[in-house]
Amino acid sequence: MTSLWTNWGRNQTCAAETVDRPGDEAELAAAVKAAAAEGQTVKAVGSGHSFTDIACTYGRRLVLDRYGEILSVDRDRLQVTVQAGCTIQTLNRRLADLGWALPNLGDIEYQTISGAVSTATHGTGVRLGGLATQVVGFDLVTGDGSLLRCSADEEPEVFSCGRVGLGALGVLSTVTLQCVPAFNLHAIEEPMRLDHVLENLDSYVEDNDHFEFYYVPHTGWTLTKRNNRTTDPVGGMPRWKEVRDKVLFENVAFGVMCRIGRRRPSLIPRLAHLAPSGGRLDYVKPSHRTFVTTRLVHFVEMEYSIPRAAVPDALLAVKDFIDRSGMMISFPIEVRFVAPDDIPLSTAFGEQRGYIAVHRYVGEPFEQYFRGVEAIMDPLGGRPHWGKMHYQTAATLAPRYPEWDRFQAVRTRTDPDGRFRNAYVDRVLGLS
Repeated sequence: MTSLWTNWGRNQTCAAETVDRPGDEAELAAAVKAAAAEGQTVKAVGSGHSFTDIACTYGRRLVLDRYGEILSVDRDRLQVTVQAGCTIQTLNRRLADLGWALPNLGDIEYQTISGAVSTATHGTGVRLGGLATQVVGFDLVTGDGSLLRCSADEEPEVFSCGRVGLGALGVLSTVTLQCVPAFNLHAIEEPMRLDHVLENLDSYVEDNDHFEFYYVPHTGWTLTKRNNRTTDPVGGMPRWKEVRDKVLFENVAFGVMCRIGRRRPSLIPRLAHLAPSGGRLDYVKPSHRTFVTTRLVHFVEMEYSIPRAAVPDALLAVKDFIDRSGMMISFPIEVRFVAPDDIPLSTAFGEQRGYIAVHRYVGEPFEQYFRGVEAIMDPLGGRPHWGKMHYQTAATLAPRYPEWDRFQAVRTRTDPDGRFRNAYVDRVLGLS
C-alpha cells in the first residue's frame, strides 16, 4: 500500500495500491488501461474537498495535481476547455484575464472543476443553475481506457448524464464551460432577524440575482447576503477592510471561537451572539471575488436540497431539533436557492430547490446532528449533496430521482466491469 490520502475535512482516509500522476490525456487513459489489466478499481483525486468517501480507493489513485491546465479558449463562443484537475481558483483568474466569468459559482474555489461538477456543486440564485449546467462538453475516459468526446451533439446521452456523474461513469479528462462577459456584483451583507427573513423569503429570493443567508444557532439572528449585477465600478471594500472582515474576523477569530467551543461547549451560545454584531457591509467587486469566500477553518458538512417552498418549515424544524437536543452548534446554517435543471442526478433536477447546509467544526461529534437533520429532510424528498455527508443508500435515493434508471443505463455502458466502483458508489448507486 502507498502512503495515506486524507481529504480536506480530515474525516476520510484511504491507501491505494498504486498512485499515478498523469500529465496529459494519454497518460490518464493509460493509467485506466493499466488498472483494467491488473483488475484494479480507479478513482481520480482532486483537492479532496468532498466530505464523503467518494474519492477513496484501495486500488489505483489518479492524482490530478499535474493535470490542471487551460487547454483552449473559443473567443467567438465564450467557451473555455480545461483539464480536469484545474481548480476553480485558477479558472477564475484566467477568465478574469480574458474579461470573462462563470455566470454562477459556489462559495469555495479550492475544488477542481471536475470534482465540483461531478458532485452537483452549486451557488445561489433562483434563476441560475449549478456549475454542471455551465458544462457544454467533456472528454470521458471509460472503464477500458477508451476516450469518449461528449456534448449535446456527440454522445448526447452520456453528456446528459455525465455532467453530474459522481465519478461512476469514468474519469473526466477535460471539461468545456460556457462563460459570460465579466461582470461586477453589488453585495450587501447584513444581519437580520430570522422571523423577518422567513416572512419575506420569497421577495428576497426573487428580487435579487443571488440571495443566501446563514442562521446562527442559539440566536434569533441570520447573516444575509444579497448579490446583484451592476455596472457600478469596484468600491466599498478596500483591501485592508477585506483582510480584516473576511480573513481576520470570519476565519481567524471564528476559528478561535470554534476551538473554545469544542473545549467548552457551554460557551457556544454566548459566543454565537458575536456573529451578528459585525454590522452591514456594502461593496462592489468582480463576480468571482464576490461569490467565493476564504475558508481557513476546517469542518465537516451535510447539505440537503429540498423543494423551495419547504425551506422555511424545514429550517424551523432544524432549529427546534437543535434547541431540544441540547447540542451546542458553533457553525451557522447556510441556506441557498437554485434554478431547476434537466441533469438526471442533479440535486436540482426538475424544480426550483432550496439548500440547507449544516456543519460541525473538525474534531466535534457530528453523527447525532447530521442524522437528526437528515430525518427532517427525508419526508420532503431531500436530495443530499453528493460530496457532503449523508446516510442514504441506492434504495432510498432512487425514488427521489425520476431519471435514475437512465443514469444507470449509461453507467452500465461506460463502466460494465465496475472499474470506477468504491464503497461510496456501491452504497449510493448500487452495483452496476
